[in-house]
Amino acid sequence: MIPLRDLILVAAYAAGAALLVATIGLAALYVLRSRSVAAQLAVVATATVVSSAAGIVAITVLMMISEHDRNVALTVVLAAGLVSMGVSFLLGRRLIAANRALVQAVRAEPFRVPPTRLPAELAELARELAAAYERLDASHRREKALESSRRELVAWVSHDLRTPLAGLRAMAEALEDEVVVDAGTVGRYHGRIRAEVDRLTEMVDDLFELSRIHAGALRLSRDRIGLDDLVAETIAGTEALAEAKGVRLRGTAQPGVPVEADASELGRALRNLVVNAIRHTPWDGTIEVLGELRDGKVCVTVIDACGGIPEEDLPRVFDVAFRGEAARTPGGGAGLGLAIARGIVEAHAGDIGVTNSSPGCRFDVRLPFGG
Repeated sequence: MIPLRDLILVAAYAAGAALLVATIGLAALYVLRSRSVAAQLAVVATATVVSSAAGIVAITVLMMISEHDRNVALTVVLAAGLVSMGVSFLLGRRLIAANRALVQAVRAEPFRVPPTRLPAELAELARELAAAYERLDASHRREKALESSRRELVAWVSHDLRTPLAGLRAMAEALEDEVVVDAGTVGRYHGRIRAEVDRLTEMVDDLFELSRIHAGALRLSRDRIGLDDLVAETIAGTEALAEAKGVRLRGTAQPGVPVEADASELGRALRNLVVNAIRHTPWDGTIEVLGELRDGKVCVTVIDACGGIPEEDLPRVFDVAFRGEAARTPGGGAGLGLAIARGIVEAHAGDIGVTNSSPGCRFDVRLPFGG
C-alpha cells in the first residue's frame, strides 16, 4: 500500500505538471483564437497528451519505477494521444467542411439550408438563418410593394388634384373677369367651388390619415362599444349619400356583442367600405351591412351590388390608389378609402378581405372579440 505522503507528493507533482501544460495550452489557444477550429482542437489534444505524459514521468521518478515500466506507460499514453489527435483532426475537418457549406449557402441567392448533414449547433444556426432570410425577403417584398403603391399614389393624386384645381381656377377667373355676371350662374359657380374645395379637403384628410398609418403613428383610443351601435352609426353616416345615389342601404347587427376599439377610427373604416359600395352599386341596387359574432371573432360584412371585381384585381383592392378601370371617373375619390380601412382594421389587430359574391362583392372585417 502506497503511503499517504507519497500519494500527496504524486498528486502535487501531477497537478503541477497538468497546471503548467494547461497554462501553455491556454496561451496557445489565445494566440490561435482567430484560427480554424481544427487547429484549436489539435492544441487541446496535444495538451492532453503532454499533460498525461508529464504526470507519468513525475510518478515514475517519485515512485522509482523501472525504466521498462515507465516506457510502457509512456508508449500507452502516446498511442492514446495519437488516436486522440487523429480524432480531433477528423472532427476539425468535418467542422470546417460544414462551416464552408454554410458559408456557401449564405453567399447563395436565395439562402437555403445546406443539404449536407451539419452538427447540431450549425444546423440550428442554419435554420435560424433561413428564417431570418425569409423575414428579410418578406420585408423586401413589402417595401417594394409599398414603394410601387407610393409612386402610383403620387400619379393618381397628381391627376385628381389637377382636374379640380383647373376647374377652380377657370371659375375663379370667370368671376374675377366678370365673364359671368348673372346671379344664377354666379351662385352655381360658388356652389361648385365649395364642392370642389370640400372634395380636396377630404382628399388631404385621407392622405394625412394614410401617412399616419404607414408611419405607425396611428394612436387608438380604445373603449368598449356595442357592435349594433357601430353598425347603426355607420348606416346613419352614409344614408344621405345612398339616397342621393338611389341605392337602398340596410344594416343589421347582433345585439349585445362588445368590441374593444376606437369608435372614431373603426367607424371611419366601416364608412369607407360603405361609401365604396355606394359608389360602385348602380341605381336601385341594395347594400347590406351585417354585424355578428362568428367563430369567436366580431365580423362586419358589407355586401354590395357592383357586379363583381375581376379575379386578377382582387389581391390589389386594398392597395394604395388602386381603383380599377371601372372606378376611374371624376368624383370617385383618390382611391385611398379601402387602403385606409385596411390600415385601421389591422391597427385593431383584425383583418379585412374581399370576395366576389353575386350580385357584387363581399367585404369582411374580422376583429378580436371584446367580451
